[in-house]
Amino acid sequence: MPQAILLQDHELLGARGSVVDVSKGYLRNYLIPRKIAEPATKGAIAAAERRQQATARAAAQATARAQDAAAVLSRTVLTIPHQAGDDGRLFGSVTAQDIVDAVKEARGIDIDRRKVHLEEPIRTIGTRTIEVEVEDGVTATIKTMVVEQK
Repeated sequence: MPQAILLQDHELLGARGSVVDVSKGYLRNYLIPRKIAEPATKGAIAAAERRQQATARAAAQATARAQDAAAVLSRTVLTIPHQAGDDGRLFGSVTAQDIVDAVKEARGIDIDRRKVHLEEPIRTIGTRTIEVEVEDGVTATIKTMVVEQK
């Protein structure tokens, strides 16, 4: 049976980059025309291994950058000025987007506002700790102080 290298994930055959045994007709008539697989030659197997190694290195570097960013954010104390009344209640609220903007201004780190774990908008003056997911599996806790704007 000929071997094929999968160019994309296939639910029956396996994950992208894996070498699988398939029948000659299935490879020639189905997998190759749909660009799901390519014939497994020595050069193609070596190229697939190099691609997998490069992907693994890129993922490791991205995780390392995210951990560095999380370490910086964990040491960060954000001060967000907002208009408030005499009783300490804000006119409006501080939302996840406000926190993202403050992080961008303070540290220059871009964060998706959906990754800010804020149960509800902040409506009073005070100090809070907020969980921010920098990347999948990498989180940081940011101390946030909401103060009255003068």
